[in-house]
Amino acid sequence: MTRSSLKVLYVDDEPDIREVAVMALELDATLDVRSAASGREALQVLDEGFVPDAVMLDVMMPEMDGPAVLAALRARGVEAPVVFITARAQSHETARFLQLGAAGVITKPFDPMTLALELRAVLARAER
Repeated sequence: MTRSSLKVLYVDDEPDIREVAVMALELDATLDVRSAASGREALQVLDEGFVPDAVMLDVMMPEMDGPAVLAALRARGVEAPVVFITARAQSHETARFLQLGAAGVITKPFDPMTLALELRAVLARAER
């Protein structure tokens, strides 16, 4: 894997948003994108051997919300940066997500044409 290529796991319970996000991310040919419709499905993707370089998590999902999925990933030893993608992006909420260990937050609705760039920008800031 070159430094510019990334394996990304995108997790969102809304099928339309998930489909648009995956298509948007795949506009960047260096992204290898897998998606999951729930936290449990995301953990199954990992069990099947996909090792993400970055995880994008919807915050509000049934059963396991984004923070619960983040905790489950860390409990499994997954250290990939996590970026929350949410409509709930007021400053106190963003601060809470960062405190939980997220690399950053991308606000919904997102621009499909720039989603991959936004992800890379969040990851670059987190590396500093």
